[in-house]
Amino acid sequence: MSDAGLPLVSVIIPVKNEGQNVRMTVESAFHVKTLHPFEIIVVDDGSTDDGCRFLDSWRDKPVKVLRTEGIGAAAARNLGAEHARGEFFIFCDAHLFFQNYWLDHLVSLIQSGLADAVTPGIASIHRPNVVGYGQTLNRMLGVQWNKEALSPVPTAILPGGCLAIGRRTFFDVGGFDRKFRVWGFEDVELSIKLWLFGYTCYVQPLVKVLHLFRQSHPYSVTMEHVYYNMMRMAYSHFNETRIAACRNLIQHVDSSRIEEAVLADGVLEQRRQYMARRKYDDEWFMRRFGIPF
Repeated sequence: MSDAGLPLVSVIIPVKNEGQNVRMTVESAFHVKTLHPFEIIVVDDGSTDDGCRFLDSWRDKPVKVLRTEGIGAAAARNLGAEHARGEFFIFCDAHLFFQNYWLDHLVSLIQSGLADAVTPGIASIHRPNVVGYGQTLNRMLGVQWNKEALSPVPTAILPGGCLAIGRRTFFDVGGFDRKFRVWGFEDVELSIKLWLFGYTCYVQPLVKVLHLFRQSHPYSVTMEHVYYNMMRMAYSHFNETRIAACRNLIQHVDSSRIEEAVLADGVLEQRRQYMARRKYDDEWFMRRFGIPF
C-alpha cells in the first residue's frame, strides 16, 4: 500500500534479450512492500527474445513499455527518464530481486539532503551474503567493489545495476552521455560527472539488492564500443595526462580510429561546457577516492 502524500518514484529498467529475467525483476518490484507510489518503465531496446511480451497484458499495473531499435544502454536509460513522471528515478538492471522498503530507503537518503544519488548494497543471487557497497576504480579504470559499510558513506562510482537519483539532478547534469555506444562506462561517467559538478553519490547499506551476475552479454558488445565510451569519458572530464593514459589502455584495436570517431562526435564542445560549469576537477576526484589513475 502506498502513501499518496509521498512523491512518485519511476523505476526505469532497460532490457535487451533478458528472457525470463525481466519478469522476475518486475514481479519482485511489485511483490515487496513500499510506501511510495511508483511506476515502472521498461525500455525494450531491440530485444529479439519476446521476453517483454508478458507486459502487454499487464494493463492493471503502472507499467509502461517503450520499444526501441538498439540505441544502447545509456540512451535507453535516458529515454526511460524522458518518459518518466516521478520526482525520483531508480535505474535498475533487468535481473534483480528487491527487499521490502528498498525504494523508500534509497529515496529517503536523497530527501534528507545527505546525498544527490544513491546506490544500495548489491550482492549476487548465488552469494547473497557477499555484498558490495558501491564501487571505486583501479589503475586500469576497472571497477572494484567497496567493502562493508555500516552507515551511508560516499562512493566514487554508482553501479548501474541499481542507482537512485533525483529528477532535477539527473536532468541538470544531462543524464547519461548521449553519444555513448551499446554498453560500457555509462555508470562510471555519470558518477564522475555528478561529483565534478558538485553533487554527492552515496551508498545506502540499509538496502541490499540481489543481482544476477552473468558471464557474458545476451547481445553483442565489442571492445570498440567499450573503448569508444572510455575515450569519450576521458575527453569529457580528464586532463591531458589522463586522456593519454586512457589511450594507452586500448589494445588489439586501432586506437587512432576510435579517437577520431570520438572527436568527430562533438566531444570537444562537450568538454568545454563541462569545464565551464564543474566545481571540481579530475585530480580532485582521484585524490578524494584514492584512485591510482
